[in-house]
Amino acid sequence: MADLNSITKGILEEVDGALACAVVDLSSGLLLSVVHGVPYFTQSFLDAVAAAAVDMFRGKNVRAVESLLSGQRGAPVEKLIEEILMATANTYHFMMLVPGKPDVMVLLVTNHKINPEMGWAALRRSAPELTALCP
Repeated sequence: MADLNSITKGILEEVDGALACAVVDLSSGLLLSVVHGVPYFTQSFLDAVAAAAVDMFRGKNVRAVESLLSGQRGAPVEKLIEEILMATANTYHFMMLVPGKPDVMVLLVTNHKINPEMGWAALRRSAPELTALCP
């Protein structure tokens, strides 16, 4: 049976132009797995990226919007965001909740040379294995 590191490594190897792949616990901000080949991706850099991902999915402003929606809908709205694609000048950041694991997300960072659908396809193909292995 595979482990999280082998799955993230497989995603990284599957996508030409992939720079890093990680699995993040959104409740604690901990990196459960990370694989990359970029020398300047130090541990402090990776921790900052994980914290930013947590903020995008579960941050104070997201919770405020969820609270407003809960009031408007008359029913609780929580953990609303499921996927995010963020583009910087040189990279794409694909972020997706692991299916069935609302507090775990997988992150793939690529260069701009890829078709974005390739990034999503790699994450979605890995979803069943991630679901089986993530806490």
